[in-house]
Amino acid sequence: MPRPRKRLTGAAGPDKKELSEKRIKTKNSENASAKLESPSPQMTSTSKNCDKNVSNYWLMKSEPESRLEKGVDMKFSIEDLKAQPKQTACWDGVRNYQARNFLKAMKLEEEAFFYHSNCKQPGIVGLMKIVKEAYPDHTQFEKNNPHYDPSSKEDNPKWSMVDVQFVRMMKRFISLGELKAYHQAHKATGGPLKSMALFTRQRLSVQPLSREEFDFILSLEETESS
Repeated sequence: MPRPRKRLTGAAGPDKKELSEKRIKTKNSENASAKLESPSPQMTSTSKNCDKNVSNYWLMKSEPESRLEKGVDMKFSIEDLKAQPKQTACWDGVRNYQARNFLKAMKLEEEAFFYHSNCKQPGIVGLMKIVKEAYPDHTQFEKNNPHYDPSSKEDNPKWSMVDVQFVRMMKRFISLGELKAYHQAHKATGGPLKSMALFTRQRLSVQPLSREEFDFILSLEETESS
C-alpha cells in the first residue's frame, strides 16, 4: 500500500513540547471550566465486541503545524491523513521504547483517537483504525531522515510502525483543557478519566486507553463544551 511518510516522535515532551510521532511528508484554549458531570458513555460497534480487560483503544499524537527538523517538515494533521490514498498512512518515527511496545501490541481494526499536539489548541480531532499491525519502520534506516537510527540493523530492527486509516472526524473538538478538567475531577470522584495516560504518562505519543476511557471521551461529543 502506498506509504506517504509520516512523522512522529516517540517521546514527546509534555504537551507543548511533545514531538508527536508523525509522518515525513507523504506524511484550546484550555477550557478549564468544562462540565464535570459525567455524560452517559456511548459505545462504538467495535467497543461492544472487545474484551473488557484488554486495552483495545489508543490515543496517538501528531503535530498539525509545520516544524522543520533537519530540513524535513514534521507536520502531519488529520487532514493530511484524510488526503492520503485510501486515507491510510504508516505511523512512523516512534523512538521511545514504551510507545514502540504499544505499537507492537496493536491489533487490526482497533480504534485510536487522533490527537493534535505541540500546537496552539491541542486535543482530540478524530478517529482512525489500525489496518496493518506492527512491522519495521523504514525511517530508522534512512540516513537523511530525522528518525534515522544508526544503531538499528535491518536484520534486527529496533523500531516498528503500524498503518492507520481515517475513520471520521469527531463531532466536535475535544480540547486538552476539557480533558484535563475531567481528569482532575475524576481523580477525586473515581470517574473514568482518573488515570488517563494523557496526564499520567504525558510524554508518550502513543498511549493506551481503557474501554471506559474511550467510551467516556466518545460521549463528550454529544455534550457542549464549556
